[in-house]
Amino acid sequence: MAAYRYRALNHQGKLVKGVLEGDSERQVRGLLRVQNLRPVEVALANKKTTTTTARQRPGLFQPRVSAADFALLTRQLATLVLSNLPLDECLQATAEQTRKPRTKGLLLQVRSRVAEGHTLAYAMGEFPQVFSEMYRAMVNAGEHAGHLGPVLEQLADYSEQRQYTQQKLKMAMIYPFILLGVAVAVVAALMIFVVPELVGIFAHSKKELPVLTRTLIATSDFSRAYGLWVLLGATAVAFGLGYLLRNPRRKKRWHAILLKLPGISGLVTAMDSARFASTLSILMASGVPLLDSLRIAGQVLTNLVLRADCLILVDHVQEGSSLHRALQQSGRFPPMMVHMVASGEASGELEVMLERSATNQERELEMTLGTMMSILEPLMVVFMGGMVLMIVLAILLPIFDLNTMVR
Repeated sequence: MAAYRYRALNHQGKLVKGVLEGDSERQVRGLLRVQNLRPVEVALANKKTTTTTARQRPGLFQPRVSAADFALLTRQLATLVLSNLPLDECLQATAEQTRKPRTKGLLLQVRSRVAEGHTLAYAMGEFPQVFSEMYRAMVNAGEHAGHLGPVLEQLADYSEQRQYTQQKLKMAMIYPFILLGVAVAVVAALMIFVVPELVGIFAHSKKELPVLTRTLIATSDFSRAYGLWVLLGATAVAFGLGYLLRNPRRKKRWHAILLKLPGISGLVTAMDSARFASTLSILMASGVPLLDSLRIAGQVLTNLVLRADCLILVDHVQEGSSLHRALQQSGRFPPMMVHMVASGEASGELEVMLERSATNQERELEMTLGTMMSILEPLMVVFMGGMVLMIVLAILLPIFDLNTMVR
């Protein structure tokens, strides 16, 4: 059976949408008529588009699931599997609990593959844009070891933790960026609309205006004449840089530059090394072999230079080197992480030490970002106040000498 997405008219003539399972499109249309629904359109759920655009960009029209929905469906599936229900029933129940047709169709497609006799990991492999390689590797290891429930529970914890961390970082960034946007908007409004009206009283003065006032007038004139073009140019540059960075070589070169910038390099390394340690820990705890775990964990890194270093790391471990020595030779990972990995290898608790290392790095990263945000907020206030003060001074300076200017 396959999942079909439909649009149909009910007895009141209103259009309703949903997802049904059936052996064919004809059967689904029959099921809709039994429910007193008049089918308008019936198509395979998550069907791949066969247009030229879709062939050029195969991932564009594939189903997407938000981080929150993904964490929720993983938790629900883990709970149901731990209840010893059959896997296809677990997928069916999870699909029925979601309110989003796209997510429901995705889960029903996975259920259809499982009902046909495929493994859950294989079924999820048809949707790599939703289920990452790490996710599928852990599910595969859990199925082979007979511990799918505990593995899904670990994945649920991991997904919820990542969602929580991302949400917390976004919330921390919202206020400073709003403050910066308001500051820029206020200064721009003053320069374009307010300053020209106020400095108009000095237009007929024969005495030379102060440097600050002349600079303010020149900046205001430039903003009124070319402000829109500057904004359009900046937007074009931003989109152009984004397009250029789609090239892997340019992107890797840019990532190499980021690793050389003071302050930024530390943040990038901390974020990726924490993600690497957390992923490696959960993979190894699920029974995935070390080399496969290293290769998969390397793919979750966002920095292409660090990702390439992880491939070298896999080669060193494959040649017989210990993990902590390979990490040390790389020189990219924090010393604390290297020491904790060495301790884990010596004690036989590598997964535990990797998890602690990831927790420590995430905590340090959170504190560092919190400190940066707490510094950035007053800096934005000082910047806005300083700009307004300069505008006020540029206007008041000639007013203080207005009597002399009139004579």
